[in-house]
Amino acid sequence: MPYNVGHQLSIPTSSLVKIETSSDDLKVGVSDLMAWLCLLMILSTCQTTWALDTRSESKLSNLTRELLESAREPEFFGWLKRIRRRIHEYPELAFEEDNTSQLIKSELDSLGVEYSWPFAKTGVVGSIGSGLQPWFGLRADMDALPIQEMVEWEHKSKNNGKMHACGHDAHVTMLLGAAKLLERMKDELKGTVKLVFQPGEESYGGAYHMLKEGALDNVQGIFGLHVAPEIPVGTVDSRPGPMLAASGRFIATINGKGGHAARPQDTRDPILAASFAILALQHIVSRETDPLDAMVVSVGFVEAGQAGNVIPETMRFGGSIRSMTTEGLVFLQQRVKQIVEMQAAVHQCTASLDFMEEKMRPYPSTVNDEAMYKHAKQVGEALLGESNVRLAPMIMAAEDFSFYSQKMKAAFFFIGAKNEAVKSVKRLHSPYFVIDEEVLPIGAAFHAAVAISYLDGHAMDTQ
Repeated sequence: MPYNVGHQLSIPTSSLVKIETSSDDLKVGVSDLMAWLCLLMILSTCQTTWALDTRSESKLSNLTRELLESAREPEFFGWLKRIRRRIHEYPELAFEEDNTSQLIKSELDSLGVEYSWPFAKTGVVGSIGSGLQPWFGLRADMDALPIQEMVEWEHKSKNNGKMHACGHDAHVTMLLGAAKLLERMKDELKGTVKLVFQPGEESYGGAYHMLKEGALDNVQGIFGLHVAPEIPVGTVDSRPGPMLAASGRFIATINGKGGHAARPQDTRDPILAASFAILALQHIVSRETDPLDAMVVSVGFVEAGQAGNVIPETMRFGGSIRSMTTEGLVFLQQRVKQIVEMQAAVHQCTASLDFMEEKMRPYPSTVNDEAMYKHAKQVGEALLGESNVRLAPMIMAAEDFSFYSQKMKAAFFFIGAKNEAVKSVKRLHSPYFVIDEEVLPIGAAFHAAVAISYLDGHAMDTQ
């Protein structure tokens, strides 16, 4: 029988208990009545759940609209652009972000946001809300790259050989924008938002050091954004589960016996040994691993002698190893070490391997918690529309946000910065990298909405 939500349920009188019938008839009548009552309870529960979901979706839609409208107001948007351009003009490398850190603290002071510092030398953690649980983190990385900017514009980098070519200036700006939005609503927050301004993402594992120093103790979940010049402004993408690769570096040193190129018999040629080792390394992925398991071994540099008629005593080479699993990265480390040492021995040389685990700590795989991904995805759909929240492919790039994802529920999203009209089409780490600043208010609103709705949904868990 069809049932319309909001209409009364009509039970046929033929299904009611008939006292004058036999005991068998009575059993059938009671059975029918119980079935109808169960159906009524199920439909009533569905109607209530549907109504609650509808109200929740409506509330989220209103929240995201209000946040984005606020962030796009001319005064607010102008403030965002000024901050981003100041940071862009004075880029600083990993763990040297002193001026950037000072700018962040000054802006937080002006907003009335409390903060703690330093963490990992230059890191800052702001705090907005009641101070009570749940605690939710929003993260932005601060460091620049050792790249000479080639973009000619009014706010070109003034620090020679340094550039924000990975968009971290935008990340800091969006998080400061979120701070401004959240501070306006601080009395309504059902918990606490931690604003994590982190140094040293580019190869130096700043997230690891932030965690080690207790910057995120008691934080239950965390959300991060990264600008993406591959997707248009007004879109975001991500995926549940593994998203970015685990990554590590290595440097191999092969020692032989140098001599004159005319008398190779008197030498132990490290260049020959290294050449065989580099070729053999490429067989790890092609012949030792499942073709469906994504792994990469890339040699990026070689260093040896300077003279064409001299066989050098030593040769160095190094590169990157990557896997979509942390276990795969461990396997690659083991095999790289074995192959280089064995090839050196075959050529009567010796070898040593340095995986730089303290200076350039290997990054684990970035894995999005499925529930946190779903939450951020729903917020993104409410903010930008369902069609503008896309499923990202897994890629072999690495991010130290992965250290957070090992310790707490985490979600990492890419946010579109592409716009042909302003030529924001060059990939990350390019000296010609440009972003469309329209991404700034979107990122600020996305950050704030994810945090507010998370606290709303988890406040009951701590009561």
